[in-house]
Amino acid sequence: MDSSNLSPAVLADIAPAGAHAPKASSISSGYSLDKKSADIYLHRVSTSDLVEPDPVEETRVTEFLLRRKAKVDPDAIATKRSVFDDPVLAKHYWPKDTYENRHRFDPDARWTYREEQAIVRKIDWRVMFWAAISFSALNLDRNNLGAANSDNLLGDLGLSTDDFNWGNSIFRLAFLCAELPSQMVSKRLGPDRWIPTQMCAWSVVTICQFWLSGRTSFFVTRALLGFIQGGFIPDLILYLSYFYTKYELPYRLSLFWMSSNLCSIIASFIAFGVLHMRGVQGKAGWRWLFLVEGIITLVIGITTFFQMPPSPTQTKAWFRPNGWFTEREETIVVSRVLRDDPTKVGAKLCMFEDFVVIALFSQGDMHNREGLTLKRLWTAIWDYDLWPIYILGLMFGIPTGPPATYLTLSLRNLGFDTFHTNLLTIPSSVLGIISMFGITFISERVNDRSFVAMAQDLWGLPFIVAIYCLPVHPNQWLFFGLTTALLAYPYTHPIQVAWCSRNAGAVASRTVNASLYNMFVQASSVIYSQIYRTDDAPRYRRGNRVLIAISVVNITILYPGTKLYYIWRNKQRAKIWDAMTREQQSEYLTTTKDVGNRRLDFKFAH
Repeated sequence: MDSSNLSPAVLADIAPAGAHAPKASSISSGYSLDKKSADIYLHRVSTSDLVEPDPVEETRVTEFLLRRKAKVDPDAIATKRSVFDDPVLAKHYWPKDTYENRHRFDPDARWTYREEQAIVRKIDWRVMFWAAISFSALNLDRNNLGAANSDNLLGDLGLSTDDFNWGNSIFRLAFLCAELPSQMVSKRLGPDRWIPTQMCAWSVVTICQFWLSGRTSFFVTRALLGFIQGGFIPDLILYLSYFYTKYELPYRLSLFWMSSNLCSIIASFIAFGVLHMRGVQGKAGWRWLFLVEGIITLVIGITTFFQMPPSPTQTKAWFRPNGWFTEREETIVVSRVLRDDPTKVGAKLCMFEDFVVIALFSQGDMHNREGLTLKRLWTAIWDYDLWPIYILGLMFGIPTGPPATYLTLSLRNLGFDTFHTNLLTIPSSVLGIISMFGITFISERVNDRSFVAMAQDLWGLPFIVAIYCLPVHPNQWLFFGLTTALLAYPYTHPIQVAWCSRNAGAVASRTVNASLYNMFVQASSVIYSQIYRTDDAPRYRRGNRVLIAISVVNITILYPGTKLYYIWRNKQRAKIWDAMTREQQSEYLTTTKDVGNRRLDFKFAH
């Protein structure tokens, strides 16, 4: 048998007693264990020298409050044990030959906490920072309609507020319909190509809004923007998953959505300046706003082609000859991500004392240029255990949606001028950054999803009631204060995106599950865009009664019901699992064809 492909650690294991074996290095360069060579193993390998994986058990609130941060030696080994430490089963989960990072994956790689932290910081600056800028470009073009409304866009085009509602509905419907097709294109072309292409395309449409002429052109550009931008968010999250572990990503997603609020603040200042151009060449200020913001995002989109490498091992290019990472750093980035989540190459781990027993449920995962199959799509759609989260995605944003959409129109109706209206949108964005960060941090530390995600509706309900009770002609500053407090709600969408991903289990379907969840969120926008109607203006008392009723349903039924459902499902599986002997459990883990959250040992987060 040819042993040229075996690592030093492997050679040490198979060497005859007393024979000399090469000493294992901290990282083996060009390591490549093929499945044929892996067949030599007939025993499990102890992994007691590795760090235990992060615990998956529920963390009590009291433990969070009393916890003290443990001191870690920065030069200690940070490598966590995984399926790839079991030479008997590792061959089943080995990256396929087409996997673009395969040449840098090394199961014998060891790295320290100091090295890992330095690499994560580099990824934050190189990858996450530009992802936030790209997301800001989306929000700049997606949310500029509010600023345009403050400059009499509806009046200039001869539109009513009902036409405005239909424009929003058309945008959201097109956005929703593009979610899954965009995911399939992204998996075929690669998000590094598809994301900047989307950005450039929607920027051109935004620029074209400079020439809007009436109702038809307004609806057409709304539809085009929605269809091009649909799928952008799941595409970008998929790209981030190439670099981050599942425990690092939720916190980064909170930063991801906080950048949206920061973008809103910057957009308000841009609108304040550009809208002063009303009358230049005889054009309205809102026309110049679309033109300027479209040019800004087009520049960002073109730059993104050069700022988004296909993968951690493909960062070198003619304009970046040295790349972002050294060979050692590439090995660490790839190995730590696959170790953290073996399902990215088709595995799910279960710990038994000092050994790893892993169950086979697929023969390798997709590479970054491989499209989604209809079978994977169908499996993801009919995963009924995720339907409760989809329902929450449909309902949770409705109570706060109409007040946010109509903020600039309401402030103008109360007597604020164009320029003060745009500046008055800033406080709620600033407060929203703080509340979003706080709620995401609390959710991860107490390991709760259901009750923490309910915070958005709990926050909003009393303010919606207070706005409903205002007189027909309220004090403009009192209305501004209540609306600002309402829109400072802790945005729980990042929590629920991560919740959906975690409860999906199988990575091959997570991108589809994320898209499905986001489709329900977009459907929510379609619903709430029709709640405030022209015949209910200007106080929208009927609409606010609807918002109050939906808030109560969310708080008292949907969120508690979802938590109880997942508790029941976990108990149902635990009853079967705990009744099995250790040998039966091992046999099940080795032979089962159940995948992701279909497996008996899978626990739903709630």
